[in-house]
Amino acid sequence: MTDPHQSATSPGMGQGDVEHRAAIAEALGKEVWPADRETLVAKAQESNAPGRVLADLRRLPEGQRFENVQEVARALGIGTEQHRF
Repeated sequence: MTDPHQSATSPGMGQGDVEHRAAIAEALGKEVWPADRETLVAKAQESNAPGRVLADLRRLPEGQRFENVQEVARALGIGTEQHRF
């Protein structure tokens, strides 16, 4: 049985995924994109991001550019929305 007080999440994402991705997005802002791992880590440090966010960003593949937080979440194995066509 589902909890009627739990907020709805997108298919493919649990509440923890939503909160995790939101913390990353908040630390990075909108002006950083596109960016590589080093740029994202530097921006998160500048924003005084929580340790979990910094640790996650440091796990990103080196030499890869990310266009948005969705790509970062996917690279980290955080659930992302499933698009319907």
